[in-house]
Amino acid sequence: LIQMLRGAEERDVLQLLRGAPQEMLPFLVEAALAAQSGASLAALSDFLDFSKEPKSLLEKFLYSAAFSPHPSGELLHLVLEKLDGKQLDPEVWETGVVAVGSLVGKLCQQKMCELQVVERGVETILGGLRGAKKEAEVVIYLLAMGNMMLPRTIPTLLDHAEGGPATISRAALSALHRFPAQHISSKVKQAMRRIFHQKRRSYDRTCLLAAARVLLDKEPSPMDIINILLATTEMETETATFLLQKVQSSLRAEHHPARKMMKTILRDPQINNYHFFSKAGGSSSFSGPLTATQDLLSTFGLDLLFMEGGFLRKSISDFSLLSHGQQLHAAQVTLEAQGMESMLGENTLEGEEEPELMAGMSAIFFDVQMRPIVFFQGYTDLMAKVLLSSGEPTSVVKGNLLLMDHHQVIPLQSGLQVTIKVQGGLGLDISANMDLDIWEQDLKTSINARGSFAIDFQAELDGPFLQATLRSQTEMETSIHLDTTLRFSGSPVLMCLQLRQEQVPYR
Repeated sequence: LIQMLRGAEERDVLQLLRGAPQEMLPFLVEAALAAQSGASLAALSDFLDFSKEPKSLLEKFLYSAAFSPHPSGELLHLVLEKLDGKQLDPEVWETGVVAVGSLVGKLCQQKMCELQVVERGVETILGGLRGAKKEAEVVIYLLAMGNMMLPRTIPTLLDHAEGGPATISRAALSALHRFPAQHISSKVKQAMRRIFHQKRRSYDRTCLLAAARVLLDKEPSPMDIINILLATTEMETETATFLLQKVQSSLRAEHHPARKMMKTILRDPQINNYHFFSKAGGSSSFSGPLTATQDLLSTFGLDLLFMEGGFLRKSISDFSLLSHGQQLHAAQVTLEAQGMESMLGENTLEGEEEPELMAGMSAIFFDVQMRPIVFFQGYTDLMAKVLLSSGEPTSVVKGNLLLMDHHQVIPLQSGLQVTIKVQGGLGLDISANMDLDIWEQDLKTSINARGSFAIDFQAELDGPFLQATLRSQTEMETSIHLDTTLRFSGSPVLMCLQLRQEQVPYR
């Protein structure tokens, strides 16, 4: 369909979109956007009315743009035009902002940072951040900056990481963690140390751990590792347990850049002893390989941070691909709950601000940060959702994405030339659910990810006396389900974790 649309005229594409049945429309919008010809983008511009179209269709259009493997300046211009100066649904606006961040980042990776439209995209995000009044708006702009990954935005992220309230500080630290190690300078590390050791003010424990994560994952110095380990003796049980598990998990991960250094440090019996590593909390951190070949390592990681009373505070599920020194976050899903202490009669830790009751989720797929999803915010909203819950999972992303789009002409020594085309498409359906039962005192979370991947490869040799074509098609399907059940009615808290991967058909 994409190949057909690339050869179509604007009026033909527009006629196809206008005449399509409602259930086929999202698929055609995704295909027209993936085609990215001048005619298909012009047809989409005419067809999509952001004040009238259903929210689901607009989000599909924006996410398809965000995941585009080789976006053009025209595509960014189209997205900016559709977002500019309009009263949009909040969810569509949030999706649009993170999509602009992703497009700017990908265009800069293609050495197109000097384009006027890219500069306009950067200013849209930085200007929006300067003018944002609500905390939720600031968070969205910071996450979009994580998608951009422009080194010049690091000072702004540091300001918000050190000076903002907990929600803003966490978003800025999350964006900083996405930068490659070469951009995490001594100035950035100094700021991370100030946050972790709380030199200027008190921080929420999730902020401390986010700062420690940057220090541990981005070419850490031996002194940073030692200081983080020593600091655990002064921390409450769960936070200390989590950090110690994080270090031990890094030791087991052969791909971790600081593994050898950590091994050397832990030869010191003053650090590697029972007093340090006997913390009896329930928090944990695990990372291990799913598949390993000569060229590719795929890993699964799970971080679980509990509150002192045994309630799950934060969980991060991470599926990453590592190849020849490059890392791709295939999927990272973060589930977070805060403010539960007061509901269960617990006291907030000294120095921590009283957090608002909230549960939500954020996700990164193929290195694109998506807009966060809030399950409930505030006690009234929680009660309404508990009483009126349909039990249906919340859709995070559902659609078809073009992930590979490669076209190359190779001249041969004989004077002939070979044309190579590779296209790879992904059908994705990811949903998540968090179900809190106050009466039974248990919490269930589930993340369901289903995907099908197809690659179409074609090589053509075309000469005056000879024609040859080689074609191959590869398809695979998989689904992964991660379920957690937590019962906090008694002590100790009971928890069940289940990771299920269904059989992978490969054709």
